Amino acid sequence: MSRPHVRPSAGDAGPAAALFQFLPGIALAAATMLLSVHLADWLGAGLLRLQGLDPAQASSPVSGVLVAILLGIVLRNTLAVPPLFQKGLALCAKSVLRLGIVCVGIKLSLLDVFTLGAWGLPVVALSIAAGLVFIVWVNARLKLPPRLGALIAAGSSICGITAIVSVAAAIKAEEKEVAYAVANITLFGLIAMFTYPYLAPHIFATSEQIGLFLGIAIHETAQVVGAALTFREVFHDDVAFQVATVAKLTRNLFLTLVIPVLSYSYMRRASAPRGEAAPALRRSQLVPAFILGFLAMALLRTIGDSTAAAGRAFGLWTPAAWKSIVDAIGNEWGSKYLLGAAMAAVGLSTSLSVLRGVGFKPFAVGLAGALVVGLAGAASVLLLGRLVGA
Repeated sequence: MSRPHVRPSAGDAGPAAALFQFLPGIALAAATMLLSVHLADWLGAGLLRLQGLDPAQASSPVSGVLVAILLGIVLRNTLAVPPLFQKGLALCAKSVLRLGIVCVGIKLSLLDVFTLGAWGLPVVALSIAAGLVFIVWVNARLKLPPRLGALIAAGSSICGITAIVSVAAAIKAEEKEVAYAVANITLFGLIAMFTYPYLAPHIFATSEQIGLFLGIAIHETAQVVGAALTFREVFHDDVAFQVATVAKLTRNLFLTLVIPVLSYSYMRRASAPRGEAAPALRRSQLVPAFILGFLAMALLRTIGDSTAAAGRAFGLWTPAAWKSIVDAIGNEWGSKYLLGAAMAAVGLSTSLSVLRGVGFKPFAVGLAGALVVGLAGAASVLLLGRLVGA
């Protein structure tokens, strides 16, 4: 008797067939990311020229990651994205995102914290704390989703889009919430980038204070560098540029501390309307594996820098070779390609129709948050910033 033919199910498909299901979405996200990189460079060059700066002598102040999510949203809402792409886009928005965050960790060295001096760290911490508490409070007062408040708070207070995507992955935020948070960072961060370099000399007395303010009051890393570069070129002050860069990197390191706090805060606020007690959280919920990977890469960078200063990084690479490795992992693969593809996937999965119910309230939160972060940064710099480097 012949055996009846049984059609294999999707779950029985071979590895090659299973992989093929993800390829269309991955390819679409990658293509959108590459287009965004070039578009960001073009836009950044235009912004630099508007400020009288030479684009050939400076990196773009516009992040390709920011452009990727915005371009993805435009494509998603002007062209149909067939279901064929959904599995690959979902993979990019989750797994590729986490891998990108881990790679970005190598851009941060714990040695940078000490270059600010004994009082630099409290200045950064005060500014971050003020932004986090106030933004979450305003978000609750406007009755917006707690996850949205957590994302805007992280992006405004810590490190822009890297903080947003890190918190989003930890609290399982929706694509529309990520899109709103990124839009806030883009809008108010660019406004700060264009205005703060010209306002700072009228408020602060020293180059160190100005650099510290620029580093802690502007959202995105690319925006901080753009503002500090503008100040350096207009006022011929290299000290402020260096301090701003170090202050921003120090803010980024707080990501590993803030993720558990925001995760717990979100769980508490999410349960409060129902009168429930905050659920007990596992360690993996408070400190996700990708954050541990982020911290491990920062430690790797710290050890590498220390050993490079003594001759060879880990006894293997010259300082120049080690710097090339760090740039390739952190800047090229982490910040540009992996996070760019992940944010392109988020944009390509976000329909503008789901944003209509929230309206402009998130931008009110973002504006209030940007103002408070700026004011708290200025106040903390005036109170403690004069002691930086003392």
